[in-house]
Order: sequence, then C-alpha cells, then structure tokens
Amino acid sequence: METIRILDYQPQFAEDFKRLNIAWISKYFVVEPHDLEQLDHPHEHILHDGGQILFALQGNTVVGTVALVKVDDTTMELAKMAVDENVRGLGIGKKLCLAAIEKARESGTKHLFLESNRKLAPALALYTTVGFQEVAMQDTPYSRADIRMAMDFE
Repeated sequence: METIRILDYQPQFAEDFKRLNIAWISKYFVVEPHDLEQLDHPHEHILHDGGQILFALQGNTVVGTVALVKVDDTTMELAKMAVDENVRGLGIGKKLCLAAIEKARESGTKHLFLESNRKLAPALALYTTVGFQEVAMQDTPYSRADIRMAMDFE
C-alpha cells in the first residue's frame, strides 16, 4: 500500500470532500440540508470561521477527509469524516482522526465533540480508540445523530 499523506484543504479537493461524504451518508441515511450547506460551500460553512478540512491521499488520489468546524473560541466539532469504502480497514480513518485531533489541540481548542449514529459501529469504535467518550446528546441539526462523543484538552 502506498503511503498515506494527510494534507490541509486545497480548493482542488472540494469535490472529493463532497463525493466521499455523499457516498457514506446516502448509503446509510438521507443527505440533509445542513450536509449540503457544508459540502457545497465549505469556505462559508467551515473554513471561513477558523475551521479546517483535512484530506488523506494515497498517491494522488483523495481517499479520505475530515472537517473541524469551529463552534466558538474553545469548541470544535469533528465532522464529515469519510474514507473511500475501497480502502477502509487500512487505518486511514484513524490517521485522519488523529491528525484532526492534533490540529484542534494546536488551534487552542479545549473541547472537541462529534455526533454520529449508533449503527456506524466501526466509526464509533475508532472514536473510542482515539480518546472520545460518549456524552449526553444536545440539540443537533442532524436527524440521524443519536450519539454524541467528546474529548477535552488541558
């Protein structure tokens, strides 16, 4: 397997961000309006306010992505994590997740959370492995979200 590189957002990867996320969301759920806002307009809904989007590349092919959405000065949401189903199980999701956690920590974030669904067992296992813990659900724009996980930084 070729080495996986993790890169920051570049405009030429915008379609990959949407493609990878639409693939998993539409496989298990329904793509919701808030999804399309972020996927169609990542600058306005993620990057503009201090968020970040990372990409995993295998050679020159984008095979994974994850976003960090800034909520406020101390809180970020890990969102829109997707790995191409043809390369799942190779540790790409873990590499993306760890890179996103490090970026959040470096940005001064104190609280990082994510929202997911309990039927995505492999994803939940990954999140637990990298240090997320289940916390109480809060209001969410996603009807599919039925679990919230979080971690705090010192």
